[in-house]
Amino acid sequence: MIQRLVVTALQLAELSVSSVVHMMYGLYIFSSAVAGDLTQTLSESIFKSETTGEVKRSTTQVNDLPPIVLVHGIFGFGKGRLGGLSYFAGAEKKDERVLVPDLGSLTSVHDRARELFYYLKGGRVDYGEDHSKACGHSQFGRFYEKGEYQEWDEDHPIHFVGHSAGAQVVRVLQQMLADKMFDGYENTNENWVLSLTSLSGALNGTTRTYLDGISPEDGKSLKLISLLQICKLGVIMYDWLDIPWLKSYYNFGFDHFNMSWKKTGLRGLVDCLLGNAGPFASSGDWILPDLSIQGSMKLNANLKTFPNTFYFSYATKRTRKPLGMMTVPSGVMGIHPLLFIRVLQMSQWRFPRDIPLPYKGYRDEDWQDNDGALNTISMTHPRIPVEHSNLIVHSDSDCLPLQPGIWYYKIVEADHILFIVNRERAGVEFDLIYDSIFERCRKHVFRKSPQTLPNEAQQQLGGDQED
Repeated sequence: MIQRLVVTALQLAELSVSSVVHMMYGLYIFSSAVAGDLTQTLSESIFKSETTGEVKRSTTQVNDLPPIVLVHGIFGFGKGRLGGLSYFAGAEKKDERVLVPDLGSLTSVHDRARELFYYLKGGRVDYGEDHSKACGHSQFGRFYEKGEYQEWDEDHPIHFVGHSAGAQVVRVLQQMLADKMFDGYENTNENWVLSLTSLSGALNGTTRTYLDGISPEDGKSLKLISLLQICKLGVIMYDWLDIPWLKSYYNFGFDHFNMSWKKTGLRGLVDCLLGNAGPFASSGDWILPDLSIQGSMKLNANLKTFPNTFYFSYATKRTRKPLGMMTVPSGVMGIHPLLFIRVLQMSQWRFPRDIPLPYKGYRDEDWQDNDGALNTISMTHPRIPVEHSNLIVHSDSDCLPLQPGIWYYKIVEADHILFIVNRERAGVEFDLIYDSIFERCRKHVFRKSPQTLPNEAQQQLGGDQED
């Protein structure tokens, strides 16, 4: 009895600390965005824009390039949310043609993949009739009057870069394209995706879901006392209150669940809190169940690695094993305060022995290296339930020329959020990672012939004129 009380007290203490740290970080991000907006508005009101002598590149030449689409992860946001704050810390400015869609930050991988398609092609988001009925939400969602890349097809494919859960979103989208799951688009296929770069991608789930509150028994339901229960309460209240200016600034993406007080009233709020309706009901149509090992296995069972698409993965870690003994955080200063506790917890976490293991051959020691959010083993390439073709890379030049249908992966010393939001924190590593990604997309990934970049086209034209 005393032991149980001690364990409960420790759990409550850890929950309190985690809750405070996460709320403080959320407030920091929100306040930074507000401060940035105010500063920009003030600057625009004081200083008039001046014409610069910059030479603009040809619009035609830029439009000939396949877009690079940056897909954010959990709690993420795209262009237009949180004011001028960039989820990818301004990496989108490194290339002439980059798109940063704003998808549901907590919606399921399925729903986000559907949103991504219509963001690019245009039209009203169709989540699918059967899926919508099974999960208890509206079939149709946001309307995109003009798609960001309406010409998207096999002859005009796209490069995708997915951070965290964003990588799995792209994989699900590619499978939907292959299976022709979009009504009115009978010509879709897997070749619409030219390349996928997974940056700290959640390809096989994470044990952090269990630490945060997902039950390891089924990888779906929530523990009674957990960080995710607090998160659930906050999200439901946020969507139920439905404050327009606040939701335009940041949105969890659950509008198709119709949780607003204007539509459901007080009774609807009670139903959502009790788990009888909404995304946290038994259907589990939100992102965390998809990130459990069981949820990822269910997704992966239907996802293929396609022979004409190029795949590259950066797997991050902030752990080490001194003297070959137990796994511990690799330091204090190099790990973000938001993640340090989780790095330590994930390195010591063990799957409960009184319930079935998530898959045949599971070993706790394989899942100990992590970056504070995902296990390193999960980020390299799709492994469960079937391992896909893969090759580890120590230097980018090792894998040239690139071959499609193979997951090239590289282990990088970094925590989960080193390459997003705050560029200064990563320093030179930030430029090295994104320069490598964009250079690979533009110079080493092609199906028919190498692409000519706008500046190269100008140089070639100048050379021809001299001759």
